[in-house]
Parts: sequence; structure tokens; C-alpha cells
Amino acid sequence: MDLKQLISNYTKRWPWFFGAVLFSLFLAYVYIRYSVPEYLIESKIILQDEGGSSPELSLFQDLEVFGGGSYTNLVEDEIEVIKSRSNFIEVVDKLNLNTRFYLIGNILDSELYEGYPLKLNFIENDSIIDNSRLTLYIRPISTTAFRMGFNEEEFPREYIFGQNIETPIGDLIITPDNQRLEHYLDRDIKIVISPVSSVAESYLQRINIYPTEKGSNVIILSLNDHIQQKAKDFINSLVDVYNGNAINDKKMIADKTSEFINNRIVDIASNLSNVDQSAEEFKSSRGLTDIASESNVNLNISAATSQELQNTSTQLDIASSMMDYVDNEDDYEVLPSNIGLSDVTIANTTSKYNELVLERKRLLKSSNESNPIIVNLDQELQGLKNSLRSSLSSMTSNLTMQVNSLSQQRNRINSRIYAAPSNERALRDITRKQQTTESLYLYLLQKREESQIAFASASPKSKVVDRAYEPFNRPISPDKTKIFLAAIFLGLFVPFSIIYAKELLDNKVHNKLDLEKIAGHDVPVIVEIPKLGRKEERLVKKDDRSVLAESLRILRTNLNYIQKSQKTSSNNNLIFLTSSIPGEGKTFISSNLAAIYANTGKKVLLVGADIRNPKLYDFFSTDIMGNTSSSKQRTLSKNGLTEYLVNPSLGVEDIVVPTKINESTIDIIFSGKIPPNPTELLMSDRAGELFKEVSKKYDYVIVDTAPLMVVTDTLLISEYASQILYVVKAGVTETKALEFPLKLKEEGKLKGLSFVVNNVKQTNLGYGGKYGYGYGKTVKKWWSFS
Repeated sequence: MDLKQLISNYTKRWPWFFGAVLFSLFLAYVYIRYSVPEYLIESKIILQDEGGSSPELSLFQDLEVFGGGSYTNLVEDEIEVIKSRSNFIEVVDKLNLNTRFYLIGNILDSELYEGYPLKLNFIENDSIIDNSRLTLYIRPISTTAFRMGFNEEEFPREYIFGQNIETPIGDLIITPDNQRLEHYLDRDIKIVISPVSSVAESYLQRINIYPTEKGSNVIILSLNDHIQQKAKDFINSLVDVYNGNAINDKKMIADKTSEFINNRIVDIASNLSNVDQSAEEFKSSRGLTDIASESNVNLNISAATSQELQNTSTQLDIASSMMDYVDNEDDYEVLPSNIGLSDVTIANTTSKYNELVLERKRLLKSSNESNPIIVNLDQELQGLKNSLRSSLSSMTSNLTMQVNSLSQQRNRINSRIYAAPSNERALRDITRKQQTTESLYLYLLQKREESQIAFASASPKSKVVDRAYEPFNRPISPDKTKIFLAAIFLGLFVPFSIIYAKELLDNKVHNKLDLEKIAGHDVPVIVEIPKLGRKEERLVKKDDRSVLAESLRILRTNLNYIQKSQKTSSNNNLIFLTSSIPGEGKTFISSNLAAIYANTGKKVLLVGADIRNPKLYDFFSTDIMGNTSSSKQRTLSKNGLTEYLVNPSLGVEDIVVPTKINESTIDIIFSGKIPPNPTELLMSDRAGELFKEVSKKYDYVIVDTAPLMVVTDTLLISEYASQILYVVKAGVTETKALEFPLKLKEEGKLKGLSFVVNNVKQTNLGYGGKYGYGYGKTVKKWWSFS
């Protein structure tokens, strides 16, 4: 691949790139000029942490065990809550964004926001208006009247402000703002009413809500809009609605909680009263105050009573034994004393009785029972015994009654002691129910106060870090730098793509270099003929220094070199010119080649051998030769090659037409009339005789033949040629068409074959193109200043 050639394919077409870039920049300027600027508005809020998680969960979140954790989900959930459709509908309805006012301009309509000159008042319900579409065109004509229609081109009726107007969505009353309306008189205003839901959906699609970074609870809300204040109001209102809804949710929860708690408190207060009454009735019926204290008292009393009962029983037993002893003792014997009886009288009587018994026994030792002293003592002892018997009987009765009384008292106390556990259990059940009901009652009272306190101190879910603001203080769209850079890129890319596609799909020959790649080293490409402008001369002059003349001189030189290199005994001056198809410039090159040879003083003959489609007549017109019409008629009436081949009596001198071209003379044999059998004529011996004769009379014989691929005429006479110039027209001849002459040469049917590239653009000229051909007239370019 020839990289230099590849690059030159683009650099030589620099005007394309330059023009495309200028055009793209112009389009970019027009786009920027008539584009409505768009601004970026941002706001920052921080989510409030309403409750801390457990240390263990915090530890897992820090270690990212849960792959983002519940905190990330919480932030994402809150973003979805903010972006809820209901929030956007509420904001649109709050700011009345579904009604838009536009001031109609020549090219663009500019939207109005705030300070509207008109106010719309629909009679229908808001629910109907919020779901309707309507476009109104209004032209205020004074402070009291206006014209209105539903089409931008027509304002059919005139109305008065305050008048009831029928519209497709209901009756409408329009009122003015007199201070602002003066600035809009005789100007067209378009009012667009859209469904609230569709407007909310459009904002939902355009707004961006995202955390500042992973794990952060700071959220950014950004919105692009053509009106800065409108976007600021929307974002601020969205945050307010989000926080307001959160507070309303908390209020609703608090109200529901309070209502539930109050209902429960009423029920529980009734239950608590019933439980207290049950406890009162139970204690009253059982005579209970404090079971534990009463149980301790009863135990102490029972112990004391038992002790007393035991002591009394002991006294009773002693008294009974003493009674029996006294009743059974007939002789005067000493009675037991200090036996534990508590009666002092009995103890004193017994003591006195024992003293008298001892005294009697002492007297009986010295006396007998009949002794009056002994008799007196017996009587006194008998009295003491009866008194003692009476005291013991009385004491026994008292002790028996006391034992019975203590036994009853002990049984009664023991029954109370034995009934205490069941009473305590029953009372504990009642007390437990009472305590449970009371604790629940107190708990609900506490929760009711907490609920009211929570609602009174309820805070929004988010705190505003930055109210809506414009971070760049300039429009973000259209971005002039990016648009101009894109325009430059597009201006370069479009011609590059066109050139690349053209080169990729191109199957034509464009210059000598292209043809040499196809022809190889066997067939020379001896010259490039440049493309001529419309006003340039088509035939070279004698001292011509144009690019065409120089290229023809190069052709002449190369032909002379080839002729000298070929050592043949016969004449070597028959030069045939042919091509693949008509219109590739055979006649043009053959005529100019004849002229360039004639300018050197050589005797030159130009033969029009294309008898099917003769072109020499058209080429040598009055415009080129300067002939008059009469001379041209004589030229056309002259016999030509066809007449020579048909009529054996004609000689060469009868068909040769001497022609003055500029300052040189060239003999021309025109093709003559178009015959019905051109192939048979060219196959006759007369054609060979003609070429042999003229090759001896002239220094150079230039033969303009028929196209090679179209007819076989050229092949029939190609054997007489010493050189065959195959004309290839740049940008017309396809590369595959050149396979045909190369194959004929390989088969030996074409000898002395050489290629000539015709109609080459100056930008495509081969080796010498970029240096120029030298001495032509220099034309000052339009961009040159000196």
C-alpha cells in the first residue's frame, strides 16, 4: 500500500473538507442561534436516620457481609419513594405546570413562567381539567378585549375579559393582569393545557436522583429545563411534598395509635374498676386486710393458746389427781404440797392441813385419839379437808371450762391458719389480675403521651442541604464548544466518508499510476493528457506552452523513442489510436498529435478510419479551424475513406483534404459517408494499399480508428500499424475493460501497444502533476493577495 498516495487522495481534495467544515460550522451556528438554552438545576438533601441498628448489624454492614447491606437498600427505597408518580402529580398540580403559556415568535416560541398576563378560570371540576388537552391562541387587542381561536392562523372571534367562553373541555372565563397585559397587546399567546399525569410523567423521565457516592445518605436531585426558576420551583416543591407526605404519614400513624390507645384505655379502665371491686368484695367477705400479717398473728396466737391450753390441762390433771387423792385418803396423812397448782388457797390449806396432821401425829405419841386435843385437831382437819375438797372441785370445774375454751379458741385459730393459703391464692389471682390490668392501663397512658410527643416533635425524613440552585451559572445545552467540535468533525468526516466510499467502490482509471498498476511492465503508459476547461483551446498552437501542449510534446517524444527502439525495415510511421468505447478522446488526441507533429515542420496525415461513427467532421468545426461555412461544406462534400475503398478509380490525392490548423497545415482523410458494410470494406486490399502508400508520402500518419471493444474494425486493420495508442479516459474507463487489449496483445493481435491516459484532472496527474508542466500562463487564484 502506498501510504503517501493514499493520503494524497484526501489532501488533494482539501476544498471539499474546507467547504464541508464551513458548512457544518454554519449549521452549528444556526442551531445554536435558534436553540432554546437548557439549564441544569441541582438540590442536595440528606436522609435522616430515624433509628439506629444494632451493633452487630452495624458490624456486618461495615464489613459489607450482606453485599451492600440494608442501608443501601434503604437509600434506594427512599429514592424510589421520592420518584413516586403521586409525588410528581402533586407537584405538577401544586405549581399548575400542566398549563403553559408561550409567546409566539417568528421562528421560535418562548415559554412564559410566572407573571402571566392572563388567568384562566374553568367552570368544570379540576378533575376534568386535569385530564384534558386543549390549545388556545389568544391575541389581546386591548385591556378589555381579546381575540381567541383554536388555530394559530385564525382568531375568529372577539371576546371581552370576564366573558363566559365555551371550549371543548368546558366553559372558560379569562381575566387579565392589567399591569402585565400592556406588554403583550397585539402579540399572539399560545396556551397549552395538558393532562397532569402526562406532565408528571415527562418530569419523571427527565429528573435524576442519585446518592453522591456509595454508602452516602446525601442525595442529589438534578433536572434540566429551559426555565431556571421553573426547575428550581419543581425540585424545591418535590422535596417539600416528600417531607410533607412523610410528616402526614407520621401524623396519621400517631392519630391511629392515639385512637386505638384511647379505646383500649376506656376498656381497660372498666376492667380495672371491676377487678378492684372484686378484691374489695373478697376481702370484705373473708374479713381480710393483710393475709401475711394476719397469718403471723394467728400463728403467734395459736402457739400461745396451745401453750396456755397445755398449762391449763396440766393444772386440771394435777387438780384432778389431788382431788382423787384427797377423796381416797381416810387416815390423817400428809397431803402432797407444791405440786404446781396455781391456786394459793389450795396451797395454803394443804400446808395448814399438813401442819395439823403432823401436830396430831406428834400428840398421838403421847396421847390417844380420845384426847380432846386430838379430837379438836380431827375436827379441824376434817374441816380443812372439806374446804380443800371444795376448792379442788371448784378449781377442777374452772380448769375444765378453761381447757374447753382454749381448745375451741385453738381450733378456730387453726382453721384460720389452714384457710390462709387458699385465701392467699384467691387474693393473689385477683391481685395479679389487678396488677396486670393496672400495668397495662399505665403502659397505654404512657404510650399515648409518647405518641403525642412523637407527633408534636415529628421531623421530616430528609434535611435540605442545598436548596435548588444552578451549579454552572450557564446553559448546559446547547454546548457551543462540543457542537462546534462536532461540526468540525462532521465537516471532516462527511467528505472523508464520501471519498473513502468512492475510492472503495471505484473501478475506474484516474491517472497514469493507476494504469501502470494494471498494465505492468509489458505495456508502457507513455503520457497523461490533462483535462481541459470549457474555455480552453482544444487544439494546440505552434508555440503553445499550455499544459495540454506540453503533455502532447511528451507523447511525441515518447513515441519517437519507441519508434527508434523498434528496428524494422518497413516504414515505422503509422500510428493508430483506438479505445475501449466511444467518447474516450481518440479523435481529440489523434488531432492534437497530428498538430503537434505538424508544428515541427513534419508532413502529417490524419486519417478518420472510424467509418461507423465519424468524429473528425465534428471536431474540425468552424470554432476550431476558423473555416467559413462554405469551406466546411466543401470539406464535407469531399470524398473520404469510404469512397476510396468503394471506388477503385479514386487515388489518395482525391480524398486528401489539406487543412490549415492555426499556423500549420495538416492533410486529412475524412471517413466519408457511412457505408452499410464497413467490416467488408476494411477487409479489402484497398485499405492495405492506402496505408502503404501514405506511409511513404508522409512523415507521420495518424489513424483515428473505431473503439476496440465495440466493433472489430480496428482489429481488421491493426496489422498495418507500427504503433497502437490505446486511449483510456480518466474517470470513465473501467479497469476490467483494460483486460481486453492486454489479452489481445498477449495473443499477438495487437502490436506496438501503448496506453495514453486522457482527461486526467490536474489533482490526479501522476509523477509530474504536482510540479506542473512548466511554462503555461499563470492564473492568479481568488485566495491569493499578492
